[in-house]
Amino acid sequence: MCVCVLQNVSYLKRPDPDLPLCVEQTVLVWIPLCFLWLCAPWHLLALCQSANVNTQPLSKLYICKQLVVSLLFLTAIAHLGVTLGEDFGPNSDQSSINAGVYYANPVLFAVTWILVLLCHEGLRREGAIDSASLFLFWLLLVVCDIFPFQTLLREALRLVPDVPRFSLFYISFGLELIALVLSTVADIPPEAKDLIKKNPEAGAPFLSRITFNWLNSMVLKGYKQPLVQEDMWDLNESDSTAFINERFQHFMKPELDAARVRFQNKMKKKSAKTRDSAQEDPQQSGLSKDEKKKKDSKEEENYPSSWLITTIYKTFKRILIESVCFKLLEDVLTFVSPQLLKLMISFTQDKSRYAWEGYLYAVLLMVVALLQSLTLQQYFQRCHVLGMKVRTALMAAVYKKALVVSNDTRKESTVGEMVNLMSADAQRFNDVTTSIHLLWSCPLQIIISIVFLWLELGPSVLAGVGVMVLIIPTNALIATKARKLQIENMKFKDKRMKIMNEILNGIKILKLYAWEPSFQKHVEDIRGEELKVMKKFAYLHSFSILTSCCIPALVSLATFAIFVSVSNDNVLTAEKAFTSISLFNILRAPLAMLPMLIASVVQVIQLLCVSSVNLDIEPGQLVAVVGAVGSGKSSLMSALLGEMHSTKGFINIMGSLAFVPQQAWIQNATLKDNILFGSPHEEENFKKVIQACALAPDLELLPGGDLTEIGEKGINLSGGQKQRVSLARAVYSQADIYLLDDPLSAVDSHVGKHLFENVIGPNGILKNKTRILVTHGISFLPYVDKIVVLENGVISEVGSYENLRASGGAFSKFLDTYAKEQNEGQDAEHFELIRDGDDAQPDGASEDTVSLTLEREDSIRRSQRNGRRNTSVKTSENADEPQKGQKLIEKETMETGQVKLGVFLQYLRAMGWGYSAMVFLIYFIQTAAFTGQNLWLSDWTGDSVEYYNMTYPSWKRDTRVGVFGALGVAQGLFVFLGTLLLANASINASRILYSRLLNNILRVPMVFFDTTPIGRVINRFAKDIFTIDEAIPASLRSCLLCLMSVLGTVFVICLVTPFFAIVIIPLALIYFFVQRFYIATSRQLRRLDSVSRSPIYSHFGETVSGLSVIRAYKHQDRFLKHNEVTIDENLKSIYLRIVSDRWLAIRLEFVGNLVVFFAALFAVISRDSIDSNVVGLSVSYALNVTQTLNWLVMTTSALETNIVAVERVNEYTQLKNEADWVTDTRPPQMWPEAGRVQFENFKVRYRPELDLVLHGITCDIDSTEKVCIGIVGRTGAGKSSLTNCLFRIIEAAEGCIRIDDVDISTIGLHDLRNRLTIIPQDPVLFSGSLRMNLDPFDKFSDEEIWRVLELSHLQSYVSGLQEGLQHKVAEGGENLSVGQRQLLCLARALLRKSRILILDEATAAVDLETDNLIQNTIHKEFSDCTVLTIAHRLHSIMDSSRVMVLDAGKILEFDSPSNLLEKEGHFYAMAKDAGITLESNTHL
Repeated sequence: MCVCVLQNVSYLKRPDPDLPLCVEQTVLVWIPLCFLWLCAPWHLLALCQSANVNTQPLSKLYICKQLVVSLLFLTAIAHLGVTLGEDFGPNSDQSSINAGVYYANPVLFAVTWILVLLCHEGLRREGAIDSASLFLFWLLLVVCDIFPFQTLLREALRLVPDVPRFSLFYISFGLELIALVLSTVADIPPEAKDLIKKNPEAGAPFLSRITFNWLNSMVLKGYKQPLVQEDMWDLNESDSTAFINERFQHFMKPELDAARVRFQNKMKKKSAKTRDSAQEDPQQSGLSKDEKKKKDSKEEENYPSSWLITTIYKTFKRILIESVCFKLLEDVLTFVSPQLLKLMISFTQDKSRYAWEGYLYAVLLMVVALLQSLTLQQYFQRCHVLGMKVRTALMAAVYKKALVVSNDTRKESTVGEMVNLMSADAQRFNDVTTSIHLLWSCPLQIIISIVFLWLELGPSVLAGVGVMVLIIPTNALIATKARKLQIENMKFKDKRMKIMNEILNGIKILKLYAWEPSFQKHVEDIRGEELKVMKKFAYLHSFSILTSCCIPALVSLATFAIFVSVSNDNVLTAEKAFTSISLFNILRAPLAMLPMLIASVVQVIQLLCVSSVNLDIEPGQLVAVVGAVGSGKSSLMSALLGEMHSTKGFINIMGSLAFVPQQAWIQNATLKDNILFGSPHEEENFKKVIQACALAPDLELLPGGDLTEIGEKGINLSGGQKQRVSLARAVYSQADIYLLDDPLSAVDSHVGKHLFENVIGPNGILKNKTRILVTHGISFLPYVDKIVVLENGVISEVGSYENLRASGGAFSKFLDTYAKEQNEGQDAEHFELIRDGDDAQPDGASEDTVSLTLEREDSIRRSQRNGRRNTSVKTSENADEPQKGQKLIEKETMETGQVKLGVFLQYLRAMGWGYSAMVFLIYFIQTAAFTGQNLWLSDWTGDSVEYYNMTYPSWKRDTRVGVFGALGVAQGLFVFLGTLLLANASINASRILYSRLLNNILRVPMVFFDTTPIGRVINRFAKDIFTIDEAIPASLRSCLLCLMSVLGTVFVICLVTPFFAIVIIPLALIYFFVQRFYIATSRQLRRLDSVSRSPIYSHFGETVSGLSVIRAYKHQDRFLKHNEVTIDENLKSIYLRIVSDRWLAIRLEFVGNLVVFFAALFAVISRDSIDSNVVGLSVSYALNVTQTLNWLVMTTSALETNIVAVERVNEYTQLKNEADWVTDTRPPQMWPEAGRVQFENFKVRYRPELDLVLHGITCDIDSTEKVCIGIVGRTGAGKSSLTNCLFRIIEAAEGCIRIDDVDISTIGLHDLRNRLTIIPQDPVLFSGSLRMNLDPFDKFSDEEIWRVLELSHLQSYVSGLQEGLQHKVAEGGENLSVGQRQLLCLARALLRKSRILILDEATAAVDLETDNLIQNTIHKEFSDCTVLTIAHRLHSIMDSSRVMVLDAGKILEFDSPSNLLEKEGHFYAMAKDAGITLESNTHL
């Protein structure tokens, strides 16, 4: 077969080695060909599927590839021709026929080239841009051809014996090189060019994919300028939320069903068991309910985990298997380096061996390291992408679940807890999945290491294994303890986030009541508990670090000590020592990782534990539902929506629903989007709805018209505007049935009448639709088809207005109490009369919605924007606004560029300078001990040469072992000490930074909360504080340890081979540039990740609070889509961040591999001048440096990225505060005694550069009259601004307010706010006990509290509750009706009983009966006080001593109601709209 047979002997035993010709012509040829033949079938499949014919024109690259392969085919034929010519041609010599290989190879090549041509065509039909297998084939071929290349060259230098074959070989070699280059280029079809601009990964060829070169353009862009969200590339389809969610749901359903069946069977068995045991032991059946509950809940917890893990596995099976393959390959390669090191050391020991061996080992070390880097990074890439996908699947699933969750279940967990599930817990899953493979890889590495160690050191390795085994239970103990602490910590975190969420949502109430200190203390107490747990956790962690640091030292000590003591023949040679040290270093990682991983897996598994009404309504009817507070009106609405848990009976609804809730739910979107709510835009219909819902005047005043952005929870709309937008949304949806839960309560009386006439009433837009209207407005009742009267959740009467009036039942009494006219005839007449006169909308209507609120919001925004531009380098991407004022909520500002040194210093200062210096010093000493230990070992192995063939003295042996052990223990202790100090310092920093943040946020003026989404502030308290608590200390510690380790390594290598110092500088430069490029991009990507997370949580919170509306309109799918889009925006930056980490790692590991190569190379060059033991030390250090360098950049950039959290928290600790809570000027103890309020030319604007909101108000509310002042005015006239000024929520621009002759601007805010009382428009309650909601400072006795509950008509309700005053109020007071919440606010006011009471539209949401109760109580209890009432219902202020009419921030009229009615001015017009005349007023 071959040319040369037995000349193989001496090829390698000479200074210039070569391979035998036979090997070159057979083995080296067949390896690449076999590889191709194995891979070809996959590519040929596309050819067999004839449906796949690609009709695209042939690309230039395709033609070039086919041309090169065709030429290669011709060279193969030529080869065959030459051989045939030589054997059978005219000049052939029959005695010497060519060997078989000269026939076989050309034929094999010819067939292969035809195969390659077919593969290219197959790829083109598939639409593939390149092929990994073809690239590897060309690479193998070129590498294998290098050997014959140099063989032929050597011969040619002597003389050219075989010119034709020589020429053909070099021609084909050249063509192969060209083919190799062509195979690295992607063949992108023209139609895919746009797609590839948006997502370069889709067009990246194989080489670019494995080295992540396709990211270069992004890294360069990130280096030149800070990246913004718009720079992010599109996701691959398989990484998008929609795709992942679809797959996850597809596998989840069957898994969940199976798990349910298993669970039910389990429960059946269990109940059968309990039945049996109960029959056996009758006493047992008296098990307390609590115990049963506990058992059941445990059962519940066991069940869910079984389906989630299998669902995740099935959904992401492919990526899991791929990562397993890469990890396996990498693990195997890890063990090649120590064996090469062994060969290297033995080479330097034997000076007679040829130099090429050393160079070969140096090159092999580098190649193995390179392969290891490539496989490791592919493995990491897949693991991190898997983690990202799992997190996405879980977030999407939680969101989907939240849309269908029943109301009962929803009340069990607060919005905060649900958001936590989506953020923190999904993130934990992400973290565990990234390292899940270590569960099998760590044991595998440990076993292989021990096998190799046994081969080196024999049975004495068991001593080392023994030490490891002993330490494992310690680690397991630490891990379980840590897990318990972690769970405890999560509880405190949840609790703290829940309260923070409520504080931020109810911040205005806290300010008005001056309750901030109570809540601040509450949060700080919980935070204190949380930090205690964190401290315990940190100490435990220090202990586990001590064990992981000591393990390698102790293991090597035990092994070496036993090895040298067992027999005097056992001498520690450099070969044995450093191969073992390398293996021990490999052992280090799995031993440290395993306990931590098990702990986090267990933690994730912990997480998995995740009256009668009959009513029939005909189509097209208008039905009113009336009843007292808490009678079940809103509950009836919920039942109709299917939101209530039905115990029996059913609800049958024909047609589509639209729902207007009692408290309008407004999205953070434009006004137009809020009305369209996902329906297509029809201009005519839209205009009609706007007109009918009295929104036209608002739109003229809004800065951006219908494109004005509405803030979170509709922050920049007045209550009335929100309600009208909510109604407009319902009307626009053109449903069949309208459920209107008291939409008229929040609007002024004339607007209410307009809405009834044009929308709801018999002549309105909805006249042919079925309408169910909950209302407190009596004037509308004569115009409805049917009235339903509710009492205590039961329908007491149903009928038309006339029938019920005549029947003399509950309704009739209800009317008699509240009817404003003597007989209903006059009422009807009056109503008609107004209707005729009012149709054309008199001039008053244009002022109807003078929305100064919006103008001021807009100018706030404008000034914020200007301010921001001048002061700092923050980017706000809103420069190209389509129209001033459309944007309300700015995109979150994001620091750009390098994190300032100041931020690091701030963190160190918070840690304490002393602590910081100590930690640094201790870590430095630890590194010195580590280096010293290895230098000592190197010296020790020198003894094997010194005492060659001599008895090794025992004193020397003992000294060697003793010092080696002492240095090992020392480094463990120093790391332990350093970590302990660092833990204390970082908890110190956490405490200081958190309390500063909390302290400042509670003191920030209200205007900040109006313009900042709650989600953004929550993010500071959740994500950023979590980073400061947990991520920064960890990355700071790793960073210090890595830095020391790298310095130690460089020091040792330079000590051994001084030549190495020459290479350090270029390597350091490469390293520095790569790192700088990367850090700029990575930091910005992480910032984008933080910023793009906020909208996910904001949207989630918004969805949960608007669930009933979303479900009523059946818009779940649209919201799911929006959630997918929001998560995708976040995934774009996360995915690029993952890839950027890999991009960096590949490049850094390349630098590390060069360090290994040069350390080995210089050792070979200077082998005559240095000892083998020192070579071992140098190379084993170098082998470690690759990982350490990588870690160093990872940790420094992680630190720099995480320190951004300190920067973000600091940004909020430096926000401008409102005035001091308490100043040196304290008012008298009993102030205000008289309750006199004077406004002196009082002007106010929301910010210095804005227009005035109140224009020079001057009035004197004297305490001599029994004062009850009514304040009226159309929406936006400045009524609420006036109360805000009394409480100094906004500060005066000019003039002042005096209360009892004290200028309120001179005293502290709390002195002022504590002495005034307000019953606000929105009744806000906090989760906690009823008592806490009334008296957070525990100032009052229970008797006093019961007294005020009695006065506020809640005593019977509260005493009926099981826990009385300790009754738990749900988040936002959801387990009380709106009316009950309002009565609780009245109780708060009664408890304070100050001389001045402000009612801010306090009775808007309650029925007339409750309104009456409140008014009577106020008149009685506050008879000697100054009461200022802002009212929508003019009836409620008709008995005031004076009425102030405001318009556009000015007082138009200020006199008694009767005088004002006589004047026939503005007040008269408003009263006429409300159906009040002078006569009816006198009746009142």
